[in-house]
Amino acid sequence: MSGKLAVGLDLGGTQARVALVRDGRVVRRTAERTDVAGGPAAVLAQFDRMIRGVCSREERVALVSVGVSAPGPLDTDTGTVLHIPTLPGWEDFPLREVLGRELGLPVTVENDGIAAVYGEWKFGAGRGLRHMVFVTVSTGVGGGAVVDGNLLHGRRGMAAHMGHFRMAPDGPQCSCGATACFEAFAAGTALARRAREASRSSEGFLSKVAGERQVETRDVVAGAREGDEICIFLLAQEADYLGQGFTGLIHLFSPECVVMGGGVSNAFDLMSERIHAVIRRDAMQPFKEVPVVLAELGDNAGLVGAAALSLEQNQRN
Repeated sequence: MSGKLAVGLDLGGTQARVALVRDGRVVRRTAERTDVAGGPAAVLAQFDRMIRGVCSREERVALVSVGVSAPGPLDTDTGTVLHIPTLPGWEDFPLREVLGRELGLPVTVENDGIAAVYGEWKFGAGRGLRHMVFVTVSTGVGGGAVVDGNLLHGRRGMAAHMGHFRMAPDGPQCSCGATACFEAFAAGTALARRAREASRSSEGFLSKVAGERQVETRDVVAGAREGDEICIFLLAQEADYLGQGFTGLIHLFSPECVVMGGGVSNAFDLMSERIHAVIRRDAMQPFKEVPVVLAELGDNAGLVGAAALSLEQNQRN
């Protein structure tokens, strides 16, 4: 794969992102707000335009393959989008076939969590490991796993939906329709919801923000860094939920480490000690010292991983 050029595409409900990647490094990248209303045709036109934006004429000719990172559920065996809640009109869309035809290049379609774990495994915080779990904590909770030196795919490439195991008999409703999932407790949206509730019932940093605009997850982090007691409490509560969820994943996958990414990981330094305390408290003895570390590639993990997977798939073919 050394020196070969590939493009990584990230199909998100909010942003569509494109990166030119060589040897696991982003050469150039760009992003646009996803044209959700325009449906698949409009978004594929965005991707085509952005690819031309990140590639010179010579680089476009030299491209070997394209990798797409997308939320699921997907059938990665066929490259078909089954259903994306944030992107209406994509049901049963043959993304690999259509995009490959339009670009004239081999295309690989991968779940965004699996693409991200591959990026971190090969080029980030998981380099050299045979067993790792990657968890992205942002709008939702997702991720992927490497077990015995192999990327875990499962049936139809849908393994390791990290956010969708239940943590309690009852609790907040999850985006998947169930209640009390890990995601429903620990996602950035859940933290933001608790922060908005706190802003209405107490004085302090969050209530001041609420007087100007809607409180968001980043405000909890900012308030905690300024020493606001309510924000510090909310992050401690978030760390408890993360520690409990990570403990379950550690028991399930037996990794050498858990890598945390996503927007909520911007507060990792404020939560790390408590996350590890919960794991040491709750995990079975052989698992108590499994570390949780910060992702190294940031929001490039999925782009880099998708591009690298496309090169690997093309090499096998």
